[in-house]
Amino acid sequence: MQSKTQPVLARSIEITTEALVVITETRAVVIQWVKCSARLAQASPLERSRAELSPSGYGIHWPLIDEDLAVGPLVQNGG
Repeated sequence: MQSKTQPVLARSIEITTEALVVITETRAVVIQWVKCSARLAQASPLERSRAELSPSGYGIHWPLIDEDLAVGPLVQNGG
């Protein structure tokens, strides 16, 4: 019998100059930009500030730099 793990979903996100904050159902995870991706580490504060959380909570999109990241791996690896 295989156990299913629950996917990590974001309820909301917050953008700071130093990091991305992913708020899940159980905690808030602060992820430094350099741990998010090279593209986000090099992006301007304006480009980072335009993040869009998908309605499902599975992903985050930055339209100004065409970057997409899945919430689960981001929280597991960055937080």
